[in-house]
Amino acid sequence: MNTPADPFLDPLATPFNDPGLPQGSRLRVGAGAGRSNQLAERYALRIQQGLAAPGSRLPSVRECARQHGVSPSTVVAAYDQLQARGLVEARSQRGFFVRAPRRTEEGSAPRALAQRSPPVDATALIRGMFATASDRPGPGSGLLPPDWLDATLLQRALRRACSQADVGLRYGEPAGDPDLRQQLSQRLADLGIDAAPRQIVTTTGATHALDIIARAWLQPGDAVLIDEPGWAVEFARLSALGMRLLPVPRGPLGPDLAAMAQLAALHRPKLYVTVSVLHNPTGCSLPLAAAHQVLRLAEAHDFAIVEDDTYAWFAPNHAPRLAALDGLRRTIYVSGFSKILAPNWRVGYLAAPEAWVDRLIDTKMISSLTTPALTEQAVAWCLEQGLLRRHAERVQDRLDTARSGTMRLAEQAGCRPVTPPRGLFGWIDTGLDTDRLAELLLDEGWLLAPGSLFLAVRRPSPFMRINFATSQDPRFWRAFEAARIALQR
Repeated sequence: MNTPADPFLDPLATPFNDPGLPQGSRLRVGAGAGRSNQLAERYALRIQQGLAAPGSRLPSVRECARQHGVSPSTVVAAYDQLQARGLVEARSQRGFFVRAPRRTEEGSAPRALAQRSPPVDATALIRGMFATASDRPGPGSGLLPPDWLDATLLQRALRRACSQADVGLRYGEPAGDPDLRQQLSQRLADLGIDAAPRQIVTTTGATHALDIIARAWLQPGDAVLIDEPGWAVEFARLSALGMRLLPVPRGPLGPDLAAMAQLAALHRPKLYVTVSVLHNPTGCSLPLAAAHQVLRLAEAHDFAIVEDDTYAWFAPNHAPRLAALDGLRRTIYVSGFSKILAPNWRVGYLAAPEAWVDRLIDTKMISSLTTPALTEQAVAWCLEQGLLRRHAERVQDRLDTARSGTMRLAEQAGCRPVTPPRGLFGWIDTGLDTDRLAELLLDEGWLLAPGSLFLAVRRPSPFMRINFATSQDPRFWRAFEAARIALQR
């Protein structure tokens, strides 16, 4: 093993107080642990937390030395430590790569590293969403900032629900709270979707609804059409259930219909899972003509459609929904309230053809028995009183202002929009490998959502998803420009 060099003595080292270095990338001068140990621990923690996927390449020795302001020999010593711990492997003439998790004597991966490649990508961003160490907003976050939410409304709704004499003292109805399902039936009517309360099943968030549908409809090995780019959590969940993913390229005008038709003819998929309105990550909505063609393909090839309308409260009611055009014949509609009310209010729902409902309720009961009546009654009251609608209108107005300001900052930083800015998210072209960009900015406390996160098979991408509500801080864009210069050297 090479001996760590002192950067103040090594002529190849960059001084630790070099003002050109991003602040979070510098190691600590005079720290108890040697600089090679500090660097090794930084990368080890990132690998163990799933923020660096198996097979991903570490920066070259000289690039890492430049990023962190140390000598190349210090980097070599750190990489040697990581290799000795089984976290990375050296490949001749190619560099150092993150190793797949080691197997224990029982034949399973250690708990902290027991992730397959698709879930690694998905859970990396989720872990960042849950992290509280940084006080900086996360440009890659999928949530509204806390100060955009109406805490007073939530408190009033909970007090109202708690005033009911028997609330929470017994299991709720398997299909969900009757008052909420009645309100949801009216909400769907406003979107042009005719769904009686008996066609609606409440869930613990929209993600739970998607999981119920997959478990009720699919068997391991079944083929599922998905949008690409699309949401990594859905890729990871379907992969974990043993499904074969069929990525359909998604652009500003919707899915590539020719590719969808070809995939459907070859693989006979059971489902197509899509976000038709304010698609994540591009922000695009499905044009009416494309929606009609998607339904024709579903009819011709006999697959069902799962329409994830998670961002419905950021979109106009008249936006074309597949479930409205289809009349809930072969479409299952999914939505929820976590994005607009509060992340921890895990209230979601699905609306399905009446003949399919019992099957979905049975699957719900097996997975969770029932859903919490307290929060469901609180949401029902917010809908009934019109308070949620008014809150959503205020958020939309605020988001319109944030969107224009964020895009101005992004364009000044050298980025350009890939798709027209709409809704909560922007899909922008940075001109860089955004995996490397995300790694560098993570050191400074900025959570990014690189383009590779939204691909069914991970590969480098210059695209990045930004949250308009959490990307307005000029400090981030200054850090972005500094990181871009560092990567271009």
